[in-house]
Amino acid sequence: MFDRVWLNASLATMTGDGLGIVEDGAIATRGEAIAWVGPRAALPGPAAETHDCGGAWILPGLIDCHTHLVFGGDRAAEFERRLGGVSYEQISREGGGILSTVSDTRAADEAALFDAALPRLDALLAEGVTTIEIKSGYGLEVATEARMLRVARALGAAREVTVRTSLLAAHAVPPEFAGRQGDYMRHVIEHILPATADLADAVDGFCDRIGFTAAETDALFQAADALGLRVKLHADQLCDLGGAALAAAHGALSADHLEHSNPGGFAAMAAAGTIAVLLPGAGYFIRETHHPDIAAMRATGVRMALASDINPGSCPARSLLLMLNLGCTLYRLTVAEALRGVTCEAAAALGLADRGRLEAGLRCDLALFRINRPAELCYWIGGNPNAGRVVAGRPA
Repeated sequence: MFDRVWLNASLATMTGDGLGIVEDGAIATRGEAIAWVGPRAALPGPAAETHDCGGAWILPGLIDCHTHLVFGGDRAAEFERRLGGVSYEQISREGGGILSTVSDTRAADEAALFDAALPRLDALLAEGVTTIEIKSGYGLEVATEARMLRVARALGAAREVTVRTSLLAAHAVPPEFAGRQGDYMRHVIEHILPATADLADAVDGFCDRIGFTAAETDALFQAADALGLRVKLHADQLCDLGGAALAAAHGALSADHLEHSNPGGFAAMAAAGTIAVLLPGAGYFIRETHHPDIAAMRATGVRMALASDINPGSCPARSLLLMLNLGCTLYRLTVAEALRGVTCEAAAALGLADRGRLEAGLRCDLALFRINRPAELCYWIGGNPNAGRVVAGRPA
């Protein structure tokens, strides 16, 4: 006797190297875990509770592995400036960009940050997301960085979703450290990181020409390693500073963006098991014409994930399904690469080995869709065919 069974559905299990399709399949659970997956005709026993899916497709619950979901204010005014020809980099150097959001976030209390973030989270959950990563990075001081991480965890407690948190204090140099970038990185390492380590699942950084140097990022990662925290990296978005190879050298969970990374960096990532997280929404929104070298990623065997990168400045996108289309149209990913990118590969980018595939023994997080074939999730622009979520073996 199983606890629950979902049947009359087609399955995209993500097992093997492709989509792992099972036509007319069934999924049975005991407790929070999948107990059996296969063709409905081979289902080995009854269940206390049966769910008829009415011909829907079932995928592993979607995973958004790179978000900046918690922040104060918005940057619509900067969007207008960019439409007038001012670059994202120029706005950042003038004190706008990330620092504009830092000011708004520092001014917001915990309740205000929570209330602003919750609708953004709900929009992603409505598309079938069951696990999400949320970064800090708009505080750049102990109190606000901690407040952002607490809000991220409170969001996970308020909804049926797993939240993983990343400390991104090395996101930009705050105004009080203007002209003293090295001093600020030492402040992050000596003060912000130790004070917030218990609220973070990983440590992230921004290694780029408007971010931090490779040497500064290396020091940050050494400090994270000493605290037993895994690392991630915003790498090589605007130029190649060797961020991909640096992330790999520290066994990073992921290196993200990678628009300017070189094949040697990808080879190092592949050898280290570091996931490449692609963020096509950011490239689209800031009109970036230099895309990641997908051919080199394939040639070197780097595993690729996709994420929304929802943030107020470079990607105000409240849709992970949209990223499936952008990944395919802008980066020419295959349907299998895109869908694996928001399931099994996204799970690996968060260090979560217990989800991302439909396989016995794994956590039963499911996303149900009213579609005729999985390619529709990458094909349609707009609309939402999600027909339900299952979180830890229970309908959400």
